[in-house]
Amino acid sequence: MRSGAKAAVIGGVFTAMVGAAGYGVYGLTSGDGGNGSTTTTAARPEVKTGPPSADEIRETSEGFLTAWAAGQPEKAAEFTDDSKAATAALTGYREEAAVEKVTLQPGAATGAKVPFGVTAEVVYEKARATVSYDSALTVVRDETSGKALVRWEPSVVHPELGKGDALVTGESEAPPIKALDRDGEELTKEDHPQLAEVLASLRERYGDKAGGKPAVELAVQREEGDEQPDKTLKVLTEGEPGELRTTIDAGLQAAAEKAVADRSKAAAVAIKPSTGEILAIANAPADGFNVALRGSLAPGSTMKVVTSAMLLEKGLASPSKAHPCPKYFSYGGWKFQNLDKFEIKGGTFAQSFAASCNTAFISQAGELSGADLGKTARDIFGIGLDWQTGVVTFDGAVPTQKDAPMAASLIGQGGVRMNPLTMASVSATVKSGVFRQPVLVPVSVDNRTTAKAPRTMSAGTADALRGLMRLTATSGTAAEAMAGLSGDIGGKTGSAEVDGQKKPNGWFTAYRNDVAAAAVVPAAGHGGKTAGPIVADILRAGG
Repeated sequence: MRSGAKAAVIGGVFTAMVGAAGYGVYGLTSGDGGNGSTTTTAARPEVKTGPPSADEIRETSEGFLTAWAAGQPEKAAEFTDDSKAATAALTGYREEAAVEKVTLQPGAATGAKVPFGVTAEVVYEKARATVSYDSALTVVRDETSGKALVRWEPSVVHPELGKGDALVTGESEAPPIKALDRDGEELTKEDHPQLAEVLASLRERYGDKAGGKPAVELAVQREEGDEQPDKTLKVLTEGEPGELRTTIDAGLQAAAEKAVADRSKAAAVAIKPSTGEILAIANAPADGFNVALRGSLAPGSTMKVVTSAMLLEKGLASPSKAHPCPKYFSYGGWKFQNLDKFEIKGGTFAQSFAASCNTAFISQAGELSGADLGKTARDIFGIGLDWQTGVVTFDGAVPTQKDAPMAASLIGQGGVRMNPLTMASVSATVKSGVFRQPVLVPVSVDNRTTAKAPRTMSAGTADALRGLMRLTATSGTAAEAMAGLSGDIGGKTGSAEVDGQKKPNGWFTAYRNDVAAAAVVPAAGHGGKTAGPIVADILRAGG
């Protein structure tokens, strides 16, 4: 059973209205499920080849739809190229989806594809609803038998169905919820379309803990292991929602959504450093993959914040001390360079950080082991630990590497993978000096155990990092985006090269007072000009 509904076994009458595309009109009722056919003996015909003819397409689709409408799943399945899967799906259509009556209206075929309209009467106990939708089937030639058959796909039954999915009707195991922001304002997908997936996930995880009453609904049950939540197609009877308070700030959420809206693809997250509470989650497009929380991308030079913490604690760098920043530096057989091949002669580490000098970091690779960066990321910044935010998240990865890939990881390339959530958390950790695992749902709701970093960075390292990020925000690569922002500020830009892309992924992470934020704009160019304005708008709205 799916997580959203309990199935009911409902028998009943099926009808077919078949009038388009040259079909006759039939009135059909379900009987004993037999096909009424008799067995005859005939010479085995020659196996046909080539595309099915128009007559074969008409006869095959008519036979399939007629049997389906008559409530004869096994007979309908005989017209398909996967009778076992088709029988199971069409039987489930009656029993698990509780469809008591179905009307199928074929349209004109386009080649081998036959569209058809579906009107289904769904009945579950005393609840009843009519569901209408469009689907299509394709007729193909079976290579073995030569017969014209319907190519079986779950989407024939309903266009929302994928492999392993099923339609079910019943009481949802996850009652509806009224998600509230931190101040008690209701969060809806209508007001905040970029939160739609998050709200669905919250309902599935916390619906039974919020005190609501389940609805009766027709829904798509996802295959076990699929990270997508089940999808409600029709509500037969409304449930009573329970209330679930989140850490989202509705005002900041709206600002974050607006900030990414001008980009075809962008994602951002805002966090409160003093508590770890997630204040905003934004993704463009709203119905795309949740890059903000579950993306896995090379973070480019924003990773230099973590690398700097490692170098500072190992005594391999100090903000005010001289540090090499040549045009080029080779390590492990790779030749690394800076943007536009710049160099800083006689400069300090602080200047190299603010200018995002790659070679200043690559030059230290020989002093490091392959596990050093990952250890700092995990032990101080909590990267890669099992975060329990309240929804599914990707919590970053900094694998052990060697040679050139290890050197590349120092500047956020190689095998390092992050997303706006993890990079916002990095800035939040610098601002507060302590890793606080980000949370979307207060721990008090379910008493879950959050991730704890094994240790806290030294006060000296924290002060140095804040100074480096402030310099970058006021006179370095982040200054243009952060211009006009007052208060305690810090920032870092990033541009991650990706094979096959003409432009790098643009990154930006920063904080202002008690708000930290990060954003990524894939294949867009330098982070200061692409992701920077998004983060700056969020910080500006954060007050």
